[in-house]
Amino acid sequence: MILITGATGNVGRHVLNLLVENGQAVRALTRDPQRAMWAAEVDVVAGDLADAASLGPALAGVDAVFLFAVPGSGPDFVTAARQAGVRKVVLLSSGGVDDDAEVQDGPIATYHAEIEQALRASGLEWTFLRPDVFAANTLMWTGQTKSGDLVRGAYAEATAAPVHEADIAAVAVAALTQDGHAGRVYKLTGPESLTHAEQARIIGEVLGRPIRFTDLPPESVRQAMSAHVPAPILDGIFKAWSDSVGRTAPTTTGVEDVTGHPARSYREWVIDHAAAF
Repeated sequence: MILITGATGNVGRHVLNLLVENGQAVRALTRDPQRAMWAAEVDVVAGDLADAASLGPALAGVDAVFLFAVPGSGPDFVTAARQAGVRKVVLLSSGGVDDDAEVQDGPIATYHAEIEQALRASGLEWTFLRPDVFAANTLMWTGQTKSGDLVRGAYAEATAAPVHEADIAAVAVAALTQDGHAGRVYKLTGPESLTHAEQARIIGEVLGRPIRFTDLPPESVRQAMSAHVPAPILDGIFKAWSDSVGRTAPTTTGVEDVTGHPARSYREWVIDHAAAF
């Protein structure tokens, strides 16, 4: 039995579906089982990673866990997993975690590093997935692409190697169901470095109309985003964008090394999500 946390998320839903397709026994943890929309084969259980009391029942009889962790949940999860006899944990971590840093850069890397440390000390078999920039981040442009041919934002020349969430899920499934991944850290990226402007152009090519990215002052974009994104996370996003200008985003072969197939391109991701744009 494999427990999927974050089963409604961009990655978790792909992990769950791949496991079901492979005939694997799957359990999904959710705060609201009544709203679950998964296949009939999925064992749905009520619970929350932030609610330590709910973890024991959710983990009963579970051999492996896909962990989409929440800040501060590491110690309670490790305790419950060890008590339940869980053998293997695959953590969806963050590409921002730096093993050589005494202090992590920003809150996202910090809480993921804390959970990684809890798992390293747990005695469980662990695998860490560290995706860099998600291709799905550009879904924040859909309101603009639906209403016109301009994407207005900050740092047109900021670069990233966007990774398809289905590739992250494929790596997770391999680590959950195969031997040889214990103690491994996989840095996951897409296959190519692209600027914001190039990503907007690719969206337009897929949709069959010219779409271009136009720069706005960073502070005005920050103000607009602040209604939905906490300030410390915004600081990290804007620093990453600013620092990447003029640089080629690093790419890895992590997806292909684990799955045997090359990472999907950003264009493939856009084709898969064209209806959203």
